[in-house]
Amino acid sequence: MKLWAGRFQKETNTLVNDFNASIGFDARLYQQDITGSIAHATMLGEQGIISQEDAAEIINGLKAILADIEAGEVEFSLDNEDIHMNIETILTQRIGDAGKRLHTGRSRNDQVAVDFRLFVKEEIPVIIGQILDLEKVLIRKAEENLTTVMPGYTHLQRAQPTTFAHYMMAYANMLRRDVTRFEDCLERMDECPLGAGALATSTYPVDRERTAQLLGFKKPTDNSLDSVSDRDYAIEFLSACSLLMMHLSRFSEEVILWCSWEFKFVDLDDAYSTGSSIMPQKKNPDVAELVRGKTGRVYGDLVSLLTVMKGLPLAYNKDMQEDKEPVFDAIDTVEMCVPVFAAMLDTLTVRPKNMSKAAAGGFINATDCADYLTKRGMPFREAYMIVGRLVNMCIKSGETLETLTLRDFRAISELFDSDIYEALELKRCVHERKVLGGPSAEDVTRQIGAIKDFVAQHTPEQTEG
Repeated sequence: MKLWAGRFQKETNTLVNDFNASIGFDARLYQQDITGSIAHATMLGEQGIISQEDAAEIINGLKAILADIEAGEVEFSLDNEDIHMNIETILTQRIGDAGKRLHTGRSRNDQVAVDFRLFVKEEIPVIIGQILDLEKVLIRKAEENLTTVMPGYTHLQRAQPTTFAHYMMAYANMLRRDVTRFEDCLERMDECPLGAGALATSTYPVDRERTAQLLGFKKPTDNSLDSVSDRDYAIEFLSACSLLMMHLSRFSEEVILWCSWEFKFVDLDDAYSTGSSIMPQKKNPDVAELVRGKTGRVYGDLVSLLTVMKGLPLAYNKDMQEDKEPVFDAIDTVEMCVPVFAAMLDTLTVRPKNMSKAAAGGFINATDCADYLTKRGMPFREAYMIVGRLVNMCIKSGETLETLTLRDFRAISELFDSDIYEALELKRCVHERKVLGGPSAEDVTRQIGAIKDFVAQHTPEQTEG
């Protein structure tokens, strides 16, 4: 008999039973459910709501069930619908009437709310740790390539000279913000809904401060109706996951381009590439492509939960059973993508000569040529027009700015002198960009230091065993 079957005169239709049950996916919350129930039972005993003897028997029974589940010795039943009812049923079967007292002053509404919060709370540090590991890879790659000149792009057209290290720090800064977004999410969700009941708390003297403390929450939630009826923390978490995956997807697109024969800026390690079933020459960037593809999956998880929640009246509605699978899927996807992406990046080989060759084309030092004139007193817009004429002349004659003669330059403007060639040298162009945030080795070294400090501040101290 179902635990809620008191007023019902018929058994649940088999189709409805299967449709209604969530044990197929929320079994994943068994540890959080038992942890929450132990805290609840502890509080019930301390408050005299149930006897200390019953509380102790419940707690010992729950610990035994947890051990058996982790040993693979427990089989959950579809008839018991969800993880909460499965565990309570098993507990009652094992310890009798004491088990029936566990649910005193509690609803499945606040029970699932605390389970779900606990689960997300525990996964956020895992994801943050993976991002920090990826940051360490970016730091290493940047330190190895401080002077590796490459083209920077806008509109996927060669634009201005930069370095591979500068590029790495761009993504490092994006990932730093991702870490802080997860931290912000964790800070806001660190409130315990246990004790909210179905929506209006309880007539028992439930001590919500105590259960929040036992479960490691900063404080109890402030409104019981809100406690059980919103999943904004899960949506915020999925939003942070989506932004993280967006950054990884953009980075993946760069890697896919860079390792193509058209660019050949990098070579992927064989261990992080695949081949073709028909074309023996192929070396495919499948890791990067899959990360790019799985980004859409995480976006779908976010949109799914937003759509579930958008029209629900307060408080709990069965629609909210649909909250868990998108979050579980996003967590599984993110925690699979970040480490394999980091490993792929860590093992790729940078090709500085190919990057330098690409940087030599496309007139990416044209802005530097205009700056040369403005530093000699010419208004920038006039300098811009003059350099545009020089570029057009080069295109028609098959020249580059560096191959023009001084006579060619001076035919356009008398301000040009022999030091123009030094000003156009790509490494110098990069070196002179010492403005805060720029690609000079000096400032990128500062940027690397800032990311190193961030990683160190956010990495838990390792305790010696």
